Amino acid sequence: MTITADRLTSLSALERKVLWLASWTIHNANHIRDNADGLKVGGHQASSASLATIMTALYFDVLRPQDRVAVKPHASPNFHAIQYLFGKQTRDKLENFRGYKGAQSYPSRTKDTDDVDFSTGSVGLGVAQTLFSSLTQDYVKAHGWAKDRPEGRMVALVGDAELDEGNIFEALLDGWKQGLRNCWWVIDYNRQSLDAVVREGLWERYEQLFKNFGWNVAIVKYGSLQQAAFKEPGGDKLKTWIDNCPNPLYSALVFAGGAAWRKRLNDEIGDQGAVSKLIASRSDDELAALMNNLGGHDLPALLEAFHGADPEKPTCFICYTVKGFGLPMAGHKDNHAGLMTPTQMETFRAKMKVRPGHEWDKFEGLDNTEALQVFLDKVPFTSGGERRLTAPAIPVPDTLNVAIQPVMATQTGFGAILNEIGRGNDEFAQRIVTTSPDVTVSTNLGPWVNRRGLFAREAMADTFKSEQIPSTFNWEFSPKGQHIELGIAESNLFINLSALGLSHSINGVRLLPIGTLYDPFIARGLDQLNYGCYQDSRFMVVATPSGITLAGEGGAHQSIAQPLIGMAQDGLASFEPAFVDELAAIMRWSFDYMQKSGGEQSEHNWLRDETGGSVYLRLSTRPIDQIKRDMTPELKQQIIDGAYWLREPGPNCQVIVAYTGAIAPEAIAAVGLMAEDRRDIGLLAVTSADRLNAGWTAAQRARERGLVHARSHIERLLGDLPPHCGIVSVIDGHPATLAWLGAVLGHRTRALGVEHFGQTGTLADLYKHYGIDTNSIIAAAEAIAPGRPMRYLKAL
Repeated sequence: MTITADRLTSLSALERKVLWLASWTIHNANHIRDNADGLKVGGHQASSASLATIMTALYFDVLRPQDRVAVKPHASPNFHAIQYLFGKQTRDKLENFRGYKGAQSYPSRTKDTDDVDFSTGSVGLGVAQTLFSSLTQDYVKAHGWAKDRPEGRMVALVGDAELDEGNIFEALLDGWKQGLRNCWWVIDYNRQSLDAVVREGLWERYEQLFKNFGWNVAIVKYGSLQQAAFKEPGGDKLKTWIDNCPNPLYSALVFAGGAAWRKRLNDEIGDQGAVSKLIASRSDDELAALMNNLGGHDLPALLEAFHGADPEKPTCFICYTVKGFGLPMAGHKDNHAGLMTPTQMETFRAKMKVRPGHEWDKFEGLDNTEALQVFLDKVPFTSGGERRLTAPAIPVPDTLNVAIQPVMATQTGFGAILNEIGRGNDEFAQRIVTTSPDVTVSTNLGPWVNRRGLFAREAMADTFKSEQIPSTFNWEFSPKGQHIELGIAESNLFINLSALGLSHSINGVRLLPIGTLYDPFIARGLDQLNYGCYQDSRFMVVATPSGITLAGEGGAHQSIAQPLIGMAQDGLASFEPAFVDELAAIMRWSFDYMQKSGGEQSEHNWLRDETGGSVYLRLSTRPIDQIKRDMTPELKQQIIDGAYWLREPGPNCQVIVAYTGAIAPEAIAAVGLMAEDRRDIGLLAVTSADRLNAGWTAAQRARERGLVHARSHIERLLGDLPPHCGIVSVIDGHPATLAWLGAVLGHRTRALGVEHFGQTGTLADLYKHYGIDTNSIIAAAEAIAPGRPMRYLKAL
């Protein structure tokens, strides 16, 4: 591609402006703005400077409206500066960078008001998100949706040290399996991490790794000044010296400047005629400019690489850069979190020709500002109007049908519900997409996959079927399939869910993603789950088996803390039903909840009922007797709100039992036995400790804000209990999940649950071992609410 001199002049001016605004934004936050609490504000001037040229080339020239970008976390100030130049960021928010409701430390879809495509911050996750977002785009296109929308590139701006994160390489593998396209990873190869200089030769490992996974690799190492110098007599020897120079030495010489470059080059190259003349012909400043002119800071070199990339294949650009380029601390190994001093900033200000009091002026220090504004108005990236898309909600049936067997597990019920949905072909059924990390069959997705097929951009036949070998499962891949099979990587599952759950905003097409995995292994992908929720992505996580259900397999397959994760994770409504009719009501509500419009919750209560979110269903493989009953609207609402009375307590109630999930048979049996002597005993079925607790804290907050009549669901449920009544709570997870119930209205509480890694054995063995069996529930009730000697209390 040929770039005109005028265009290059405009881009160079904007590069200077991005560097200035990003650096000044950080300086203002740390040295000028009032700091009431005295804590470090921080920012990353050097890391931002490292990417200033690359981001200038991309945002002001290369990117198109349909492209999406995940910005390296520490380049957030660059991003905000670019948005400021586009008119999509305000001075007020820049001045309040890293302050309350100011421009965010790291780009955030939900907290920033400028045009963030993907949140970043937990390093490596935004990188993998671009890969799965590209696969999501392929899924949408293959199903015939968004036909009129051109395909976009999913671009990640990656710090080289960020590539230490293992989730990136897990994503590469699934990208290769799925035939990844339209994905760029631009590596800011400044060879410095937080604590050190990156090891020698790492770029060769990166290059080979990406090529092995089918990526093109473009190495942008030399700027146009260096390329021109290499063509001079002796230039080949200078190039050889540059290629052989160790990373730490190159960084140190960048920091030391032109005189240090001259001495080192003369000492190591010696008097070799042509190359010595090449060095001698340049002043110290010119020599420093030459040696610092790496490809990642050279607009012509970058533009040539970006515009020359194959549009179909994924591409990794390894762009050599200098950390802190253009700043006084450029190249210094300690510059990661370093800040320019006020004196250094004044020197930098003079270099940038910025007058005091004009630091935030859009074109301060630049020439021909009218032409620059005309240039900005014609930038391709902003030419398509609103980039954050919307999609209408998909209508959900009033009831999700399921044939409930007399004895059934909630995991089996989940598979049966999806199988019934799969029988239809309405828009609701078509927009569900499932995904699983190699546990599709064991999480009961098999019937759904048999009906709806596996997704691949190109059809692949089921070999067992074509060879006429009987099999329970039909594994045919096609562009119309609705299940995305992943390798055994929970990290990939949650990033994939995050990408699928943002399709309405990225592609303008709403999907209803469901991901299944074993409940113990949520912890493997917890950072990625948090990332998806932080982006306000919408999906359903179905985790099964839960608790200590897989009794014979021991602690590695038994989850303890997951109910607390479900309660603590923002943006995720957590449920643990015991019965299949509860599950059907919860899933129906969840599909609506996943589609509610985003935005800020009311600070009067912080509830997400108005804004929606994602959903976590903790299910069990334990078959239990199902209850025959009518699912009334009132019962449905109580199930969604988090609890209902399975046995309503009487006016003289001494004790109630509150249970969650698969422990229901033990709780029911205990209450049945105790009811022989305690007629008014109650049994509370808790379907969502998360929503129950959230409603309670929301009501407290609302009352503190002046809504004196606010009452939560759990306050209403417990409102008629006598003050002396005790509460026994039981769950086959951490007891703290329900231990808070006593604090609602001041009732004595004994919380039973599992606190230690599991043993192997039968369920009866383990329930007794952990004290959550029927006898233990009865003993706990007797301890907190003593009654007459109970003939039903067995020897413990």
